[in-house]
Amino acid sequence: MCLYVCSIVVSLSFPCFTLLVHILSPMNLSMRNVGIIPLVILFHGLLTLASPATFQEDFKVTWSESHLKLAEGGGAIQLTLDQNSVSYRVDHCVSLVVCSNMTGCGFGSKYKYMYGRVSMKIKLISGDSAGTVTAFYMNSDTDTIRDELDFEFLGNRTGQPYTVQTNIYAHGKGDREQRVNLWFDPSIEYHTYTILWNHHHVVFYVDGVPIREHINNETKGTPYPKSQPMGVYSTLWEASDWATRGGLEKIDWSKAPFYAYYKDFDIEGCAVPGPASCASNLTNMWEGAAYQALSPVEAKQYQWVRMNYMIYDYCTDKSRYPIPPPECQA
Repeated sequence: MCLYVCSIVVSLSFPCFTLLVHILSPMNLSMRNVGIIPLVILFHGLLTLASPATFQEDFKVTWSESHLKLAEGGGAIQLTLDQNSVSYRVDHCVSLVVCSNMTGCGFGSKYKYMYGRVSMKIKLISGDSAGTVTAFYMNSDTDTIRDELDFEFLGNRTGQPYTVQTNIYAHGKGDREQRVNLWFDPSIEYHTYTILWNHHHVVFYVDGVPIREHINNETKGTPYPKSQPMGVYSTLWEASDWATRGGLEKIDWSKAPFYAYYKDFDIEGCAVPGPASCASNLTNMWEGAAYQALSPVEAKQYQWVRMNYMIYDYCTDKSRYPIPPPECQA
């Protein structure tokens, strides 16, 4: 007998809640679409009424709980960085960087995912944000053999462009940084940032525009993240030693507190624990033909970004790589 799962979509529009009930087929049991607005709760079996969903249903505070709060009438999460933000030992950090002296705050998903598409809307720190890093990333949270896909937004002095750094770790190997200056002010309004991860490639998108593609080239000896599920994390922290102009510009605590805002989370992927067959199911949406390679339009957008806004590419850094890594070679 085929069972269906009922789900409730809860829109947090204080002071009242809007409920929309719809049916999900069994094929979707392995996928989770999560967000603050809306939050999706899956009830196995018969539909039952429950308490309204909250941010805590799908995410957890991982760092400095007092510096995260609901904002904009409950429609967003505000992260705050000031000198009272907590510095945690490395075993309390969501990422495996050494953070014994790091000051900041953050949250992460309660589940890990194996392949999928993850996006969220972020409004970055306004004004003088030098020395800060606002991050959105996926991380396997394993020891030295980790996988990680990073968006890191590097703070700036007022009037200077915001730089986004992307990085990829696979099988414990990282140091694949690229940096792009954003072509808009990301502190004025929300913009959508997306990570697509499937068997074919990893793509980082800004408002639907691809700014980086990492193709699965294991046949060329390039490590590719394919064996470890990853959680979804967001953090705001101080990195005066490297974030702005290589550490020349330090954080100005007199400008604190610094605020970053997150909303409209969307995770489409194979939740772990979950059906083992999900990750290898090539009929998953993110494995479809439309997601196996950049479309002609996306390819043109990608070249436009690289020609006009890319300011650093590890592939061309001969001081670090006299011989370009295999994935950098045509």
